Amino acid sequence: MKRVYIRDAEKHAGETITVQGFVENFRNGKSMAFIVLKDITGKLQITVEKEKCGHLNETLELITQDSVVSVTGAVVKNDYVKLGGLEMLPEALRIESAAEALPIERKDIPATKKHKALERSSIDQRIDYRWIDLRTDENQLIFKVQTALVNAMRQYLLDENFLEIHTPKLIGTASESGADVFKVKYFDRDAFLAQSPQFYKQMAMASGFERVFEVGPVFRAEKSFTSKHSTEFTGFDLEFSYIESYKDVMELEAALLTNALKTVSEKYGEQIKELFGVDVVVPTAPFPVITLNELYAALKEEFNFEIEDAERGDLSTEAERLSSEWALKKYGHEFLFVTDFGADKRAFYHMRDENGVPQGYDLIWRGVEITTGAQREHRYDVLRKQANEKGLEQDVQFYMEFFKYGCPPHGGFGLGVDRLTMLLLGLPIKEAMFIFRGPTRLTP
Repeated sequence: MKRVYIRDAEKHAGETITVQGFVENFRNGKSMAFIVLKDITGKLQITVEKEKCGHLNETLELITQDSVVSVTGAVVKNDYVKLGGLEMLPEALRIESAAEALPIERKDIPATKKHKALERSSIDQRIDYRWIDLRTDENQLIFKVQTALVNAMRQYLLDENFLEIHTPKLIGTASESGADVFKVKYFDRDAFLAQSPQFYKQMAMASGFERVFEVGPVFRAEKSFTSKHSTEFTGFDLEFSYIESYKDVMELEAALLTNALKTVSEKYGEQIKELFGVDVVVPTAPFPVITLNELYAALKEEFNFEIEDAERGDLSTEAERLSSEWALKKYGHEFLFVTDFGADKRAFYHMRDENGVPQGYDLIWRGVEITTGAQREHRYDVLRKQANEKGLEQDVQFYMEFFKYGCPPHGGFGLGVDRLTMLLLGLPIKEAMFIFRGPTRLTP
C-alpha cells in the first residue's frame, strides 16, 4: 500500500492507509499502547488495543523512542485525542529500524514523580549527533523556513529576468583581498576555496548576461569563535548591469527582502511565534539610509558612543548593534542602510566618486551586518589603479582581463543564507545551519 503523509491522514478518515515515520513518544501499557508517529509533515496517534491486536504485541515490545516504523490501519476521528482529534487503529506494524538509546537530550525535560529532570545537551554535543538533533519540531521548522526564504528570493529574481549561474569554488588565485582563504592541493599546484563568487558574477556582466544570481557555498578561513561566524556557509549573491548608481542596488535588495519576509510570514509566521517566540516583521520600503559619519554622530548623541578615529571608516560590532536600536527608535524600522565608508575599508573593485568615497553600503538587520553591496568599477584603467593602490594587481590579473573588452556599469551584493536564518529566528549560527563548520569543527 502506498504511503500517505500524516498531514493528509484526515482526508482518509474511515479508510485504511499506511503511514511511516519516527516514534516520537511511546507508552506501552498492559491493555493499551500509544505511539506518537512523526513524519516531516506532522504527527499522528497510533492507538493499539492489545486484546484486539494480539498479533502486534511481540513487535510492540521491540519499539524504542526514535525507531522508524511503518503502520497500516484505519484512520478514525476521535474528539478525545488531543493530537488533532484523529487516531489510527493499526492492523499491521513493522519496525523498519530500531533505535538504540539516544546519546543526547534534545530538550530540557522537567522532573516528574518517577523521573529526575534532564538538562538539554550542549550545542556542541548535539552537533556531534546532528542527525538526531534535527528530528525536533523546532529544527525541522528552521529548514522549512529557510527553504521558503531562499525560494522566495530565487523566484523574485527569476521574475525580474535574472539568470541563475553556478561558479567555480576551486580557484587558481585567492579571491577578493587575498586574505582568509583556504589553500588546497590541486594536482601539481596550489588552489584556493572561493571566498565568494564575486569575480565570476562580474565576468557574467562582461559576458552580457546582464542579471545573474547564485546560491552556493562560500569559504572563509577566519578563526572566529562568535555566535554569527562560520568557516563555510551558503551565500545568496547577485549582480546586475546598466545601473545608474549603488542606490539601484539598495532598492533591489530592499524589494527582495521585503518580498521574502512577506512570504515567510504568511506561510510560517504563526509557527515561528509558537516555537521560537519571534515575530516575523515584514519591512516597509524604502529602508532608511544614513551615511557612516552621520550614524556615528547619532550614536554619540543617543548612546554617548565613541569610536576611535582610526576606526571611523568602518562599522564596529558594537556600532552595528546600536545602529539597529537607533533605527528602531528613529524610524520604527528593523533595517538600516549605511553608506560612505572609508576607501581603505572597502574592496578595490568598489566604484568611488570624485571625492574617493566608495559607492556602496552595508545593510544592518537586527544588530548585525547582513550585506556589503556596491556599484562596481567597470572601467579598466580606474580598476587597475585601485588594485595597484592595494598591492593586488598581480593577484587579480585574470580578473582584470574581464574589463579590457567592454563591460557595462553594474553592481550587486551578497547575503548569507545561514545568517539570515539565524537573525530571522533569533538563534546562534550553530543552531541555524544544517551542519556547522568552524575552526574546530569538521565533522559530522
